Amino acid sequence: MNEGRPSRTAQRVAVRRAAHQLLDRPLVFEDPFAMTIIGPDAAAATLARAEGRVSSSFRAFMAVRSRCSEDELAAAVARGVTQYVVLGAGLDTFAWRNPFAGLRVFEVDYPATQHWKKQRLVNVGMEIPRSLTFAPVDFESQTLAEGLHSAGFRADLPAYFSWLGVTMYLTREAFESTVAFMGSLPPGGGVTFDYAVERSELGIFERLALDHLAKKVASMGEPFRLFFRSQELADTMRRLGFSDLEDEGKDELNRRYLGEEAGESRADGLKLRGGIGRLMRARHVAQV
Repeated sequence: MNEGRPSRTAQRVAVRRAAHQLLDRPLVFEDPFAMTIIGPDAAAATLARAEGRVSSSFRAFMAVRSRCSEDELAAAVARGVTQYVVLGAGLDTFAWRNPFAGLRVFEVDYPATQHWKKQRLVNVGMEIPRSLTFAPVDFESQTLAEGLHSAGFRADLPAYFSWLGVTMYLTREAFESTVAFMGSLPPGGGVTFDYAVERSELGIFERLALDHLAKKVASMGEPFRLFFRSQELADTMRRLGFSDLEDEGKDELNRRYLGEEAGESRADGLKLRGGIGRLMRARHVAQV
């Protein structure tokens, strides 16, 4: 990630979320602001770039991971959590859809990406909700804890974190320090994040898909850097304070969110087809 300019992958993710609103039925993830926030030019091009099985599978993963994260947030709010942190927020729109009275939303991103988002919000006429606080963090000169503290985040209260489309771009040190901070907060919160599977764990076609995607993001100046084996990741999460874990791949996610619980497929064919990424839900519960 080049800290001097906004993330190019953030725009691509937002376009795929918007395409889901247009192309797929029933919706896995409803976002009435998805088309507005990407702007009219990107909206006009969305359909043209959304064809094919590969694009459909990426779109499904974007929708499922957002749905999963916000489902977990709702459960955390029911437990009494009043802080929600969106790490690597990009063009996320939860703050405009927030149904929870009293929930504070913190969006964390590089300063350049947040500046770009604020300009876009002005351009499309989306006012910033009172419950939303931007927390720009330059990770070269400050920690996540410092950036959140400056934004008014309370480390004496639990929080839920959404961390989507980020971990594969981090160093292992940055990943572990971030998880350690989350794990240091009072019990009750947690985190949902996706991660890239270690290449040696993949089949031949999945390796080809990973190599293709890695080459594409590297060409945009945002190369993949971090990969995990599932057991290794679970051990790391437990060591850093999380004891309630769910780690799901395409088969589990297709069953849970894409209508395959009864062995049936959706009429529109939307499904996850690759195994290069998985979704982790980790809850920070009190030890007894």
